[in-house]
Amino acid sequence: MAERPATIRENGRAKAYRPLPEAARRAAFASALEAYERGDFFLAHEILEPAWMGASDPAERALHSGLIKVAAAFVHAVRGNAAGVTRNLEGARTRLRNGLAAGPAFGIDVAAVLVQVELSLAAVGRGGSPSPVAFTPTEVGVR
Repeated sequence: MAERPATIRENGRAKAYRPLPEAARRAAFASALEAYERGDFFLAHEILEPAWMGASDPAERALHSGLIKVAAAFVHAVRGNAAGVTRNLEGARTRLRNGLAAGPAFGIDVAAVLVQVELSLAAVGRGGSPSPVAFTPTEVGVR
């Protein structure tokens, strides 16, 4: 039997998401990290969305949502939109803080990612360009 898609669409737009098994969420997370590392921030954002909506654990949802915002921030950075970078990094900060209590998830040290989000926000606040936030396990350390 074919697996049903995680996304339920109506008129071409996502209406709802079905719960995804952990293996599918982990695979999506790994694919999103690969896209992010290549600088394909938009694709990383798109890949993470169904995983975020398909998770039931609040800490996991907060992590996915925060990383979606980080990826969206760098879509704006590529386009030279400082306001979009700031807005999305601030949203990422809020969401990632909500996921902090759970500790590392999917090999990501959320506290280390938050430090980098703050550094990027400070760079944009000074009129500079933010460096993409490193959040892969090899960059921030797996616990």
